[in-house]
Amino acid sequence: MSFSTLDLTIFIAYLVAMMGIGLWIANRNRSTTAQEYFLAGKSLPWWIIGGSLIASNISAEQMIGMAGSGFALGLGIATYELMAAATLIIVAKFLMPLFLKYNISTLPEFLEKRFDGRVRTGLAIFWLLIFVFVNITSLLYLGGLALNSILGVPLFWAVIGLAIYSATFSVFGGLKAVVWTDVIQVVVLLVGGTMASVLILNAVSDGEGVMAGVRMLIDKAPEKFDMIFEKDSTFLNIETGEYESAYKLLPGVGVLIGGMWIANMYYWGFNQYIIQRALAAKNLKEAQKGVIFAAFIKVFLPFIVVLPGIAAFVLGADIGKADEAFPWVVSNYVGTGLKAVVVAALVAAIGSSLSSIVNSTSTIYTLDIHKRIFDRNASELKLVKVGRIVAALSLLAGIVLTPLLNNFDQIFQFIQIYTGFFSPGILAVFLFGLFWKRTTTTAALITVIVSLPLSWGMNVLFPDMPFLNQMGINFLILAGIIVGISLTGHTEKGLKLERSLFKTDWSFNFAALMILGILAAIYGYFW
Repeated sequence: MSFSTLDLTIFIAYLVAMMGIGLWIANRNRSTTAQEYFLAGKSLPWWIIGGSLIASNISAEQMIGMAGSGFALGLGIATYELMAAATLIIVAKFLMPLFLKYNISTLPEFLEKRFDGRVRTGLAIFWLLIFVFVNITSLLYLGGLALNSILGVPLFWAVIGLAIYSATFSVFGGLKAVVWTDVIQVVVLLVGGTMASVLILNAVSDGEGVMAGVRMLIDKAPEKFDMIFEKDSTFLNIETGEYESAYKLLPGVGVLIGGMWIANMYYWGFNQYIIQRALAAKNLKEAQKGVIFAAFIKVFLPFIVVLPGIAAFVLGADIGKADEAFPWVVSNYVGTGLKAVVVAALVAAIGSSLSSIVNSTSTIYTLDIHKRIFDRNASELKLVKVGRIVAALSLLAGIVLTPLLNNFDQIFQFIQIYTGFFSPGILAVFLFGLFWKRTTTTAALITVIVSLPLSWGMNVLFPDMPFLNQMGINFLILAGIIVGISLTGHTEKGLKLERSLFKTDWSFNFAALMILGILAAIYGYFW
C-alpha cells in the first residue's frame, strides 16, 4: 500500500507527539512511591477511568483480530463486546465496592487478605504467564502484522517499534502516564476506527451512506449476521481452504448462558490490567461511573471492530488469512490524509493496551512477588526501579515470542482459548472467596493448583468440544471442588457483606437498564 507524504507526515507527527506527551508526564509527575507509579496515587476521575478501560481493551486483537473473525464468522463474534457491556454492570455494582473497601493495590493482594500468601503467589504467577505469553506477545504480533500489511514495514521492525512506543508510557511514567495518554489515544482510535467503518460501508452502498451499507451487507451476506450459531454452522478458513465449525468457536446459546460469562467475568472483573484503573479511582462513585461509561462504549464497538471485516468479505477481499481484513480495508478504501488517522488509531489501540498490560505485569511482579519474597525491606524508590526493569523485560520477552504466532489464522481466538486455560480457576477462587464465607484457604489453594491441568486435560481429552463450553464445565468442576473441600474445613477470614454496600443511585440504575435494553434489542433482532 502506498503511504503518501501527507499520510507519512501526519503519522510520524502523531507518534512523536504521543511519545513526547508520555515522557513529559513521566518527568512532570516523577513517581517516588509505589502507589504513585503503580496506581497513579489513587486519584483518577470517572472519565479517565472509563476512557482508559476502553483504550486498554481495544487493541490489535479487536481492530485486527475481531475484524478478521468478522470476515470469517460474522457478527456473532461481536458477542464478546456486547456481553462485556452486561458484565461491566455487574463489576461496577457488586465487585468495585468490595475491592475499594479493602483498599487493595493488586488483585492477588486481596487474595492474601481473604485467604493467605500461598494463594496470592499462585495466582500472581498465573497472571504473569497470561500477560507475557498470551497478551503482550499477541498484541505485538498483531500490531506488527498490521503495520507490515499497511505500511510495508518488516514484521520484526514493526514489533520493535511498537515495543519502544509503548515503553515511553509504561516503563518511564507508570500508571499516570498510561492513563493520561489513554485519554488522548481512545479519542484517536474511536475517531479513526469509526472513519474506517464509515468509508467501507459507504463503499459497499456505492455512496448511498452508512445505513444503506449495513442493509446491503445483510442482504448480500445474511449468514454473517447470525448472533447464535447452530451446531452445523460452518465458516471457510481461507488460509487452508477448508470449512470449519463456527459452533465450536461460538457454541449457540452457550454464549449467553455458558462459558462466555466465565471469559467476560474473568476479563472485566478479575483481570489486573483492566481493574487496575478502577482501583486507582478517587472513590467508589468515580469508579462505578467510569465502569458504566465504558459499558456504554462497548455496546457500540461492533460497528468499529466487526463490520469492516464483514464488509471486506462482501467486497471479495483478496487476502491470504482472515486477520488481514482490516489492513485490506485501510489499504483500499481509506483515502490520503485519512489513512494516517486510521493507522494512528490502530497504533493508539496497540500502544494503550500494551502499556496497560506491561504496567500491570510490573505491578503484580513487584508488589506480589518481589517485595514479599525477595526483598521485604525494599524502599519505595527501589520498588519503582524494579517495576521499570520488569516492564522493560516483559516487552523484550514479547518481542522474542512473537514468531511463535505465525501458525494461527485468527489470533483473537488464540487469545480467548489460551486465556481460557487460566480464567475458570481464577474466577472460581474470587467468586467463592468474595461471596461465600465458608470458602477455605485449602479449597482455594487446591483449586489454583488443579486449574491449569484440568483445563489442559479437558482440551486434550475433548478437542472437539467448543472451548467456551470447556470453560463452563471447568468452572463447574472447580466450583464443586471448592464447595466439597470447604464443607470439610473451617475458615475465620470470610467477608462480612452488608446489603447497603451494593446500593447504587438512580443514575447508575437508569444507565444499566438502558444498556440491557439495547442488548436485548440487538440479540432479539439478529437471533
